[in-house]
Amino acid sequence: MEQPPGYIDPEFPQHVCRLKRALYRLKQALADSSLFVHHTIAGTVYLLLYVDDMVLTTTNPALIKTLITRLSKEFAMKDLGSLHYFLSVEVQHNSQGLFLSQTKYALDLLQRADMIEAKPISTPFVVGQHLSTTGKLFSDPTLFRSFAGALQYLTITRSDLSFSVNSICQYMHAPTEDHF
Repeated sequence: MEQPPGYIDPEFPQHVCRLKRALYRLKQALADSSLFVHHTIAGTVYLLLYVDDMVLTTTNPALIKTLITRLSKEFAMKDLGSLHYFLSVEVQHNSQGLFLSQTKYALDLLQRADMIEAKPISTPFVVGQHLSTTGKLFSDPTLFRSFAGALQYLTITRSDLSFSVNSICQYMHAPTEDHF
């Protein structure tokens, strides 16, 4: 690895850098840097940040008002009230806690695939059928990859789809019509 511009060692300009550890193997690379947790005597505050969206929750509701007031002094903010929708995940509050769903996301995906009229089945994969590399290539591999990625995101709340989605993702390099 060459010395980066602006950081060339004047004593050893011809030396190269030795990469000791790749970024993807660092323990820090596995940490979720968008979730912040603050513990106080009054309670614990959780702040989840994604680009310009933020979710706040706490063990003590008074702490949220304090935090929002302090953050509003530094950043332009708008309080949207209770959480109902975040990153294509619907949040419904009930007596037992929260219920997470991606119903709207799944319906939008079906609409995009022109499959809104498709009938549901109890098993999301045809039992006994095995996918193979043979068959007519799918005409738009980019579209296939887009749907495969969207289906991967859907497995957040629909783990029963994981096997099927994993199976089709193995053919992203050359999908066939059967895979689609």
